[in-house]
Amino acid sequence: MFLTSFFMKITINHLARMEGHASFIGALENGDLSQAKIITEEGIRLVEGCLKQKSMFDAHVITMRICGICPIVHNLAAIKAMENAMKVKVSLQTVKLRQLMELSQLIHSHAMHLYFLSLPDFLGNAVTERLMKKFPQEAQLALRLRAFGNRVNELIGGRSIHPLNNWIGGFKVTPPQSALTEIQTQINEALADAVKLAKFFAKLKYPKFERPTAFASLDSRQNYAIYDGQILISAGGGRPFSRRYSSREFYDKIQEVEEAGSLAKRAVWSNQHFMVGALARVNNHGHKLNAAAKKIWRAVHGSATVCNPFYNILAQAVEIVHCVEEMEKITGKLKIKKEAPVKFKIRAGEGIATVEAPRGILLHYYQIDAKARIVRADIITPTVMFLGNLEDDLGVYLPQTKKMTTSQRVNKIRMLIRAYDPCISCATH
Repeated sequence: MFLTSFFMKITINHLARMEGHASFIGALENGDLSQAKIITEEGIRLVEGCLKQKSMFDAHVITMRICGICPIVHNLAAIKAMENAMKVKVSLQTVKLRQLMELSQLIHSHAMHLYFLSLPDFLGNAVTERLMKKFPQEAQLALRLRAFGNRVNELIGGRSIHPLNNWIGGFKVTPPQSALTEIQTQINEALADAVKLAKFFAKLKYPKFERPTAFASLDSRQNYAIYDGQILISAGGGRPFSRRYSSREFYDKIQEVEEAGSLAKRAVWSNQHFMVGALARVNNHGHKLNAAAKKIWRAVHGSATVCNPFYNILAQAVEIVHCVEEMEKITGKLKIKKEAPVKFKIRAGEGIATVEAPRGILLHYYQIDAKARIVRADIITPTVMFLGNLEDDLGVYLPQTKKMTTSQRVNKIRMLIRAYDPCISCATH
């Protein structure tokens, strides 16, 4: 009796339609996984090293240059970490204005990823020209939502991409009430656009695949946390485990692992990989989604935990709806009064802050000396947190592609990678 061995090598030299440069290499032997690896091709910029001996007031200006897609969250995380180091407590008005900035960041990033990066995968890797001819109305929805998100940041932060106005202790210039009024005049159209786009993505056919994993996200008992809260680690796939940690506890327990030949680290929690991002947030506290967003998600999945990472795409679409609804709540209640940034005394200390970036938890840590100089900086990005989990998913998914054609297999691998919405620029900061 003779056994026929089977070996297949899969190489994708360039993973297009994602932020930054990366490739994929995988191999199957006798139907079992032999290898699945994301190879980061982006050059390391050593931002953490560049921050050493810089003024603490430079961190939020420098770090938001890490990424052109999500500069707002780096700006917010750095500022919050410095405020924690200096024991600064900002006003509720400042928190609400910053929340508007972060909500708009998610809207802008998700809208771009959904239509221009992920949707082509549902059409056999269609080029943009064909995509826009087939779905011109959805293209307009995505473009209008991106423009809306950028406009909100321009009104509050002073600039749509790299804000100038957000500062340690508050805002350099208090945004006028007219800024909120302008946002309010656009919310109805933005919400209608967001609902249409989410319903469109809810009707798409997602690949069948499930792998139980741990989900990590910010968590607040009051709301769908994106700006602040503890870190909730929960297990999917029917495993009843969840626990909350402070940012400090989370930072002390998480490990960044360097791998030979890789320009991006992988994060490990309790010796296991985990998922962050829209799907993790919806799984962990989807019951706190605003009404329209919750209705769309539950029409597809009910209240069940979803362990299919392809549905991170739909979770992003649902979050756009939630974010616009949340903006409506904030702008409807907030009455702006002129405020100067909170004054504080420079002291030696350390500060940690976490926010939810579009792709998941973003952590900034800084150690400051008595002269307001940065002694140490450590930034852990969402992509670093989920890269190991993505490779684990690929490891389980790859054998399921054995009977596909080469073209089909490559497209499905790319689709799974892009479903996570990786940002290699952030991962190799």
